[in-house]
Amino acid sequence: MTVRAAAVLVAAAALALFLPGWAAAEWNLTRNGSVVTYDGRSLMIDGKRDLFFSGAIHYPRSPPELWPKLIERAKDGGLNTIETYVFWNAHEPEPGKYNFEGRYDLIKYLKMIQDHDMYAIVRIGPFIQAEWNHGGLPYWLREIDHIIFRANNDAYKKEMEKFVRFIVQKLKDANLYASQGGPVILTQIENEYGNIKKDHAVDGDKYLEWAAQMALSTETGVPWIMCKQSSAPGEVIPTCNGRHCGDTWTLRDTNKPMLWTENWTAQFRAYGDQVAMRSAEDIAYAVLRFFAKGGSLVNYYMYHGGTNFGRNGASYVLTGYYDEAPMDEYGMCKEPKFGHLRDLHNVIKSYHKAFLWGEHSFEILGPGYEAHVFELPDEKRCLSFLSNNNTGEDGTVIFRGEKHYVPSRSVSILADCKNVVYNTKRVFVQHSERSYHTSEVTSKNNSWEMYSEVIPKYGNTKIRAKEPLEQYNQTKDASDYLWYTTSFRLESDDLPFRGDIRPVLQVKSTAHSMIGFANDAFVGNGRGSKQVKDFMFEKPVDLRVGVNHITLLSSTMGMKDSGGELAEVKGGIQECLIQGLNTGTLDLQVNGWGHKAALEGEDKEIYSEKGMGQVQWKPAQNDLATTWYKRYFDEPDGDDPVVLDLSSMSKGMFFVNGEGMGRYWISYRTHAGTPSQTLYHIPRPFLKPKDNLLVLFEEELGRPDGILVQTVTRDDICLLLSEHNPAQIKTWDTDGGKIKLIAEDHSTRGTLTCPPTKTIKEVVFASFGNPEGMCGNFTVGTCHTPDAKQVIEKECLGKPSCVVPVEHTLYGADIDCQSTTGTLAVQVRCRSEKDA
Repeated sequence: MTVRAAAVLVAAAALALFLPGWAAAEWNLTRNGSVVTYDGRSLMIDGKRDLFFSGAIHYPRSPPELWPKLIERAKDGGLNTIETYVFWNAHEPEPGKYNFEGRYDLIKYLKMIQDHDMYAIVRIGPFIQAEWNHGGLPYWLREIDHIIFRANNDAYKKEMEKFVRFIVQKLKDANLYASQGGPVILTQIENEYGNIKKDHAVDGDKYLEWAAQMALSTETGVPWIMCKQSSAPGEVIPTCNGRHCGDTWTLRDTNKPMLWTENWTAQFRAYGDQVAMRSAEDIAYAVLRFFAKGGSLVNYYMYHGGTNFGRNGASYVLTGYYDEAPMDEYGMCKEPKFGHLRDLHNVIKSYHKAFLWGEHSFEILGPGYEAHVFELPDEKRCLSFLSNNNTGEDGTVIFRGEKHYVPSRSVSILADCKNVVYNTKRVFVQHSERSYHTSEVTSKNNSWEMYSEVIPKYGNTKIRAKEPLEQYNQTKDASDYLWYTTSFRLESDDLPFRGDIRPVLQVKSTAHSMIGFANDAFVGNGRGSKQVKDFMFEKPVDLRVGVNHITLLSSTMGMKDSGGELAEVKGGIQECLIQGLNTGTLDLQVNGWGHKAALEGEDKEIYSEKGMGQVQWKPAQNDLATTWYKRYFDEPDGDDPVVLDLSSMSKGMFFVNGEGMGRYWISYRTHAGTPSQTLYHIPRPFLKPKDNLLVLFEEELGRPDGILVQTVTRDDICLLLSEHNPAQIKTWDTDGGKIKLIAEDHSTRGTLTCPPTKTIKEVVFASFGNPEGMCGNFTVGTCHTPDAKQVIEKECLGKPSCVVPVEHTLYGADIDCQSTTGTLAVQVRCRSEKDA
């Protein structure tokens, strides 16, 4: 047996009882064509019920070169299905002009899923939300006369149907539906319509009926779904989205299976939001509550979030997407979330026959305690779920004559309805912590050049109007930026007599941020937030006798991604005043305005090798607004993910070798006073070994010479286990398709496993007793024993993986210490030989 196989088996100790069903739980993906149907229990492949553990991984949020590794890791996590949206505005940026290249190659992505023997769920929508710009709807839809999005509206339905049929045919042409031997087993029409149905009253039901019939008429050979609904028209299956679908959702169509299309693994973050956390224990608890009540498919949203490259993020959404998912933004496994859910999947798969074909019964075991049982008496197969739904109250229940301890707010799985093989609150897998390492290429040839945008004035603009024009209508969603400029004359009597009193420029805007200039001098910046529809920009300005020029660079951080009024959302200047003049307030709103959409640097593509020669670059200076900066850097050694630390910058966007890496907004801080995001991913497929062109556009004030090129590792791994909750451990060898019991005990132990090609080089922390904190920040408690570190060093140093027992006698610990919890906390550091 390989070291990796052994590590997996030991790490999954809690699920290792009675695994005769393991081999039978292999997935039945066939390339010869399958009939996908359903009954009230589950989806069925060729008449056979099956379980589906799915993860959302969106193809545009990662480069194609990383897709195989992401899919493979998802499969290692116990998934058999990958889910993705289809991104209409990416595929059809202009009417009838399609893009399926690079990150948008949907067909290549689905074939790659098939190559890994996994199923696929394709959510066509075509409205998707997904924290994606405009909810995936192309901007050009707005310019169709009399259109109302997602309504019983002929103009919208015509375009929607055209795109849906186009995608369906494209998948058919590539033989990607399961009915053709492909991986696609489900497709989705519409998306979370209940959120806006109230905006369309009776017509909403008519629209849903039309959408369902239109979808079914495409004859894909696989079922269609509508998510976040309790019922759906005809044969379409309604599904649940949310955090706790087992306890908050009721399926009204009882002849259809319970499917969970979005189990939110964290919370997507907008600028200003605190870090979004959801524990592995809570996710596992929610999954087992859902399955205990008859669920048979769960899709983790997101399983890997990836990156909002370019301008793809919706309003205020961070460039890094769902970094707290089981696989983080860089594609690395986030433990214990990844491993704890993997163990859950393997347990359920091992007992799938009793679960899918057994008779379901339900029993109350006490206040907040219950049992769900799935039993095949004739085959002596039984699987039960014991739930303690009480918060903060551990307890013991009697089930079928046996006493079972169930921690608070947790679910235990009992194999053969007797032995606990998994509990959602007992985490036996390791934890991992990220660390960042500044690369030598940061300082090598760290020579920056700059080009400052020309600040336009009213006299040199082509688009003019009496009042400021609406922003989206000017930019057509081809740029975040719109320049507004106006000019006015002041006499000496208008200006304040005292030199310490300055007039104030006051601008009300429904865009997302703004910087202001008075007579070409930078006066400051202002911003809104995701929670409010407008903001006020107020800055003192220096004015002069004669003609004065006010220029405002208004920017949007993506378009709104949801809501019944999506087509009517507007941005731009609503009010502009000069206050504090001797003659009173000067209203500039109807003063006459010039407009210029996009930046000169965008128009000339100066962020690319091809376009950079169109402007004159010069040695860079720090703290200049509306300025482009560029330098070259080499690719860091190794294969660890690469990021830029942009802590020294403020707000803008950046490019590597001509590719838009996304927006950055360091100056937007959380309530705790920290930037929402400072580290920005540069996937290695975008890099060359030498001379990579890095270009940033800084809106506000930044210091490019402070930018760091870093690499990211998860080389610090940890265990936190208590001997007071031992599991019955049976370890099995499954090599060669044969199952053999090779070890059995009743102790607690955990496994520390380094990333591939690395070994344990240092024990950073070890304590037995009552340690406190979490991985990366452990501290000793009052019952600490100094022998723990020596024991772990002897057991683990120099090994790629080691098994760590949790027994006080092995560490010389005082089990009678008053505050002891019998807990072992360990942190080790992995390194490759060259790093060591």
